[in-house]
Amino acid sequence: MDPLLPPSTFRKARRRKAVRRVASAVRGEDTEELLPLDEVTRRLRLFDQVYLGVRPIPVDRIVGTVDRTREFDREFLPRTAQVEERWKRVERTFPDGAFPPIVAYELDGSYFIVDGHHRVAIARQRGMTHIDAEVTRLRTRYPLPPGADIRQVVHLEQERLFMEESGLERARPEARITVSRPQGYVELLQHLKVHGYNLMLERGQVLAREEVAADWYDRVYLPAVEAIRREGLHDLFPRATDGDLYLWLEQRRTSLIPERGGLPIEEVAREVAEAERRRRSGPGPAQIAQKVAGKLTAARVARKLSPARVARKLSPARRRT
Repeated sequence: MDPLLPPSTFRKARRRKAVRRVASAVRGEDTEELLPLDEVTRRLRLFDQVYLGVRPIPVDRIVGTVDRTREFDREFLPRTAQVEERWKRVERTFPDGAFPPIVAYELDGSYFIVDGHHRVAIARQRGMTHIDAEVTRLRTRYPLPPGADIRQVVHLEQERLFMEESGLERARPEARITVSRPQGYVELLQHLKVHGYNLMLERGQVLAREEVAADWYDRVYLPAVEAIRREGLHDLFPRATDGDLYLWLEQRRTSLIPERGGLPIEEVAREVAEAERRRRSGPGPAQIAQKVAGKLTAARVARKLSPARVARKLSPARRRT
C-alpha cells in the first residue's frame, strides 16, 4: 500500500454493514434494498425520458440501480467482500475524489445508477455531498416520493391500477385518490362497480367505464370529501387521507342500513364527527352530577335492602314493639 495514499474506506464500510445487519436482525427487518429501476418504471408506467447532460447530483438522493442490487444496499454499503478489489482500485485511481461522471437516471428527484456504483459508495464513505453525473430524466404517470422503498412503489402501482381499471384515469385525469392501505384501492374499485351497476339500472342502458367513473367521482366521492372537510374529520383523524375517511364513512353507512335505511353520507359524516367530539370532551357537569346522584341513590337502596338490616326489621322483638 502506498503510504502517500489515504487509507481505504472499504473495511469501515464493511463494519458499518455488519452493524446494520445486526440491528436489522434485532428489529426483525431486512436491510433496505436499492430500488431496481426496471421494477419502478414498470409499476409506475414510464412514458417519457429527456437527456439532461452532466451535472452534480446529491449523493443522498441516489436510491436505486439498474442491475447491482446484490452488491450494495440502500446506503451503498458493500453486501459482499467480493467488491473489495474493485473498490480499492477505484480509490487508488482517484485518491482525491475527482471521479469521472457516473451515469444515472433521475426520477422525481431520486437517482438510479447505471454506471459508477463503486464511486458512489466511496463518495458516501468520504462524506461527499455531491457527485458529477451524466443524467437522463425519466417521467412516470405517478410520482416517486423521496426516500421511497419498494413497498411504497407497490402502493403507487395499486393506485395506478385502480385509476386505469376504473376508467377514472381517462374520465378525470386530474383526480388523485390516496389511501393508506393498498387494499383500499381494491375496496374503492368495488364501490365504483356497485355504483355503476345501480347507475345502469337507473338509466336503463349499458354505460362505458369512463362515464360510470365520472359520475361516481362527481356525484359520490367529491361530495363525500366536501362533507369530510366541512365536518372537520381531518382535525379529528389527522393521519387519515380523504380516501381513508371516505371508505370508513361508507362502511359506517352500510352498517346502519338495517336500522335506518340508506342515509346520505353527509349525515353519516356529521354524526361521526359529533360522536367523536363528545367522546373526546368527556361528560359535562350536568352528566357528572346525574351520574353521582344515581350512584348515591343506588348506595342508599343497597344499604336499606342489606340482609342484616332486613333481618333486624323482621325479628320478633322488633315486631312486638
